[in-house]
Amino acid sequence: MKGIRTKHTLINLFLGQFLSLLITATGFLSSELARKGINAPTSQSFLNYVLLALFYGVFMVCRQEGIKAKWYYYILLGIVDVEANFLVVKAYQYTSLTSVMLLDCWAIPCVLLFTWFFLKTKYRPRKLVGVAICIAGLVLVIFSDVHAADRTSGSNPLKGDIIVIAGATLYAVSNVSEEFFVKCADMVELMAFLGLFGAIVSACQISILERNELKSIHWSAGAALPFVGFALAMFLFYSFVPILLKRSGATMLNLALLTSDMWAVLIRIFVYHQKVDWIYFVAFAAVAVGLLVYSGRDKVDQNTADVADEGIVRSKRFDEETGLDNPALKDAIESSKTEDYRQNSASTSNTEAISTKTMPRKETEEANKTLL
Repeated sequence: MKGIRTKHTLINLFLGQFLSLLITATGFLSSELARKGINAPTSQSFLNYVLLALFYGVFMVCRQEGIKAKWYYYILLGIVDVEANFLVVKAYQYTSLTSVMLLDCWAIPCVLLFTWFFLKTKYRPRKLVGVAICIAGLVLVIFSDVHAADRTSGSNPLKGDIIVIAGATLYAVSNVSEEFFVKCADMVELMAFLGLFGAIVSACQISILERNELKSIHWSAGAALPFVGFALAMFLFYSFVPILLKRSGATMLNLALLTSDMWAVLIRIFVYHQKVDWIYFVAFAAVAVGLLVYSGRDKVDQNTADVADEGIVRSKRFDEETGLDNPALKDAIESSKTEDYRQNSASTSNTEAISTKTMPRKETEEANKTLL
């Protein structure tokens, strides 16, 4: 508990749940669009990419700094990110909600593997236990859906499951790549180029796949507001994701997003007035415990940090006791040291000069004695 009750851990947990709430909001707005008969997932994400490109692009132009990473890497990241969003949303047309929720967890082991292999991240057994507890909590949600007869088979379950696995893998690639760029390049540069190339890729995909869908939409306030709300929620999500990635990594991000299914329960209760099974609340508690176990700092790291902090405090106290924290006293000590050095050097030079003068006298005296 000492490792959990740290400022660093609490901030990470807060950021994770804030991002989870944003994902819940995007899911709620997407369901509202689906209820109105609007099925344009790429078009929903397009406005988000445009906002990212405009907002962070202005910052890049104003600060006038060079690009820290190769620009074509951001093109690949934009393609991966757009297709990951598209595939997961597309899978709902072929398989059940339960299957999508279960198979979407495939992103977690993929993130663990990619961060270990490419970013050389080392995971202690405690971290792996936290991951297992979080996944177990989500499995309880799946069993709750099955128990409540809330599962539908879908038109083509096998095809839908393959699409979900592909989308979850691309999510893992995107998250690990963003973690790399945040730590090695720059957050503003990442968001600006991701928005730019994501908007270009989305525009090309919309012109091919969703052009007829957009023409058939009867635009009104009820249809436009969910679009705008979805874009704003995604913009905030993409803006805060690099912060959590830099602080805790891609694994913590994916574990924190597991609670989005739990927050969706509150929407089902208070918005749609639906009854939920009690297993949901047990699952929420399990995921919360798993997050605490994973995000808590290890004892060795905590002791090392404490020893370092104590060393700094002791050195500061020693300076205060001896007066070394006073700048004037420090200058006086330095000046006295330089004066002593000058005096010592002067004395040594005088003794050397005297010795050189006395040496000839001794030699002449000895020569006179031998002549006598």
